[in-house]
Amino acid sequence: MSIQVVKLADVAEINPRRPALDFADDELVTFVPMESVDGVTGIVVTPFERKFAQVKKGYTVFAEDDVIFAKITPCMQNGKHAIVRNLLKGVGFGSTEFHVIRAGERITPEWIHFFLRRQETLDAAVQTFTGTVGQQRVPSIFFEELELPLPTIDEQRRIAARLKAQLAAVEEARQAAQAQVKEVEALWAAIYRDAFAEIAPVGVPPEFETAPAEWRWERIAPNLARLESGHTPSRLRPDWWGGDVSWVSLTEIRALDGRWTEETQIKTNPAGIANSAARILPRGTVCFSRTASVGFVTIMAKPMATSQDFANWVCGDDLDPEFLMHALIRSRSELRALATGATHKTIYMPTLESFHVCLPERAEQERIVRRLKQLLEVFEQLRIAAKASLEEVERLPARLLAQAFEGQ
Repeated sequence: MSIQVVKLADVAEINPRRPALDFADDELVTFVPMESVDGVTGIVVTPFERKFAQVKKGYTVFAEDDVIFAKITPCMQNGKHAIVRNLLKGVGFGSTEFHVIRAGERITPEWIHFFLRRQETLDAAVQTFTGTVGQQRVPSIFFEELELPLPTIDEQRRIAARLKAQLAAVEEARQAAQAQVKEVEALWAAIYRDAFAEIAPVGVPPEFETAPAEWRWERIAPNLARLESGHTPSRLRPDWWGGDVSWVSLTEIRALDGRWTEETQIKTNPAGIANSAARILPRGTVCFSRTASVGFVTIMAKPMATSQDFANWVCGDDLDPEFLMHALIRSRSELRALATGATHKTIYMPTLESFHVCLPERAEQERIVRRLKQLLEVFEQLRIAAKASLEEVERLPARLLAQAFEGQ
């Protein structure tokens, strides 16, 4: 037996006319802003109560069991669609960026809701966008022309009930996977705390945390390393850019954080170095971003230059570069608190010159680094596995929605 295919507008009312509302101004009514709709579950999770006087003008009106559908990007693609229920006095008010679809006698709200949440439906809606970039919306004609299968009411209810149970199970699995990701992320911080004996090992005078036994606080520059800044060759001279001199910049530092940098995408050349205050620094130089993206750290794996957005330490014999890098990472939140500025937070050179590091002897630094790297490798494997598990669970709703309408 073939399933009838109909236009949504033939079985449901699209953006029904606003009804006459006989409420006193101080009566409480349900209010649903866009943020009240959970894009993952498609449920109104945090409705509000407002006085009728506050919402009677300028808002979308809907009734019990209506389907609301976010018309504007990116809310539309992000799943801001739901069935509205448990409305005070059976009427609700919400964002003007919602379309409202009201089921007729031949179709259930769940059937409409689940069909609209299909990735295939959302992709089709994108193709009908009107408006300018950033303010694009799905027009009402999309719903008027949208075709969908229409089995019997009993079959709609049976499929929807099964799908609702499946999606509820998936949501439980998603929350469990999210909890696992958070647990793994917490492990990263624990690894660093343990490696540095529960202290933030980089700080500034006058107060320092108590040094562990056989560790000492020492000023980084000039006692343990030479502090260097960087520079940017003129952007007006394209002939000073491109070449074989890697140049560490804020553009790439997030990707380089916590590791040795073999090469950068942005490069200068000998002419750029010769005609600027930039300096080529040796292998092993520790580069710390001090402006805007404050606190990211990398180590030069070969001679390179950096922009002026970096403090660079050329380590002496008593300071292992990797120990300093990881010490800076462990102290990241504390060091970011030293940044000042209204637009772009910056740690200025006088503060950087006062940086102290708490450290043991060189051999112990190297042992700590070896152990830390082993643990971080295990952490990374766990992080990748946890993230992959979460991503797999997050793909399940789209698969279930697609399967529910296959063959209909």
